[in-house]
Amino acid sequence: MEEKIKELRAAIEQASADVTDKARLSDFWQKYLSKNGEVAGLTKSLRDVPKEDRPAVGKTINEFKQWAEAQYQALSEQVEKAALEARNAAETVDITMPAKIRQTGSLHPITLVKNEIIDVFAGMGFEIYEGPEIEDDDHNFTRLNVPKNHPARDMQDTFYVADDIVLRTQTSGGQIRVMDMEKPPIKVLAPGRVFRSDSDATHSPMFHQMEGLVVDKGITLCDLQGMLDKFVQALFGADVKTRLRPSYFPFTEPSVEVDVSCFECGGKGCPLCKHTGWIEVLGAGVVHHSVLENCGIDPNVYSGFAFGIGIERIAMLKYGINNIGLMFENDLRFLKQFED
Repeated sequence: MEEKIKELRAAIEQASADVTDKARLSDFWQKYLSKNGEVAGLTKSLRDVPKEDRPAVGKTINEFKQWAEAQYQALSEQVEKAALEARNAAETVDITMPAKIRQTGSLHPITLVKNEIIDVFAGMGFEIYEGPEIEDDDHNFTRLNVPKNHPARDMQDTFYVADDIVLRTQTSGGQIRVMDMEKPPIKVLAPGRVFRSDSDATHSPMFHQMEGLVVDKGITLCDLQGMLDKFVQALFGADVKTRLRPSYFPFTEPSVEVDVSCFECGGKGCPLCKHTGWIEVLGAGVVHHSVLENCGIDPNVYSGFAFGIGIERIAMLKYGINNIGLMFENDLRFLKQFED
């Protein structure tokens, strides 16, 4: 038995030198210390030892087994340490190297202006509603009092998805949906993308609008101008004034074009205002009684005003942008000018 233990000790010592990873450590355990391993085989061979010698031989086998398990424990710690060192080496960061520069983004000028407009009107108690971009004819035209023969319905101006389904030409359809869902008093902004078949330096087939609606008892055109005064002063400066000019929109009566006194020259006349002292910024008016009736609101009890702002136009005026296409080309040289 002593000879077997001596040979097995030598074999274990030799095998220990080859254990360098977890796979070989597992093989070592299976071969020598598992239930069917060679060390366990020594215990089984006790049956061949005379009874009087078994206690002494058993003690020797147990001592050897403890030595073999200690060898395994030492190997296990050695393998764990080597694995940790390899992992640390792979994850080493050279703090002397220049850091990777990750460019931070910034908000698009359209988003900047949109947020600024929303902040102004939210301070006046307006809620925000974003309607669908694909709209039906009923919400986009009919209930807004746009007649069947109106030029806006022509294929040249409107993108038709089907006979009575369009890419919305204005966000006014959202105002109709709000009036269907809510009863006056109503104060709502309807921002979003709109689509028209138009493209040049100041127009784009896709652009952004911000339309507003107020419906309550006793609402007049004076309320509209007072609100717009506060709006343009917040956007362009405290000295800016508004001017209303008669116009026509099917969904408002009376309708007006809204100008602001030129914030560049103070109304004296310059290239920005084409030497008139005024800049057109939006269209508005008193909500047509037919539009109220179409939404189940009694025009004899309630009145309202509505307005529509082109967000790109405001951005172009505010930041001195001379071509609307620049805002859709994703040119970083252009966009970096609006970083905080």
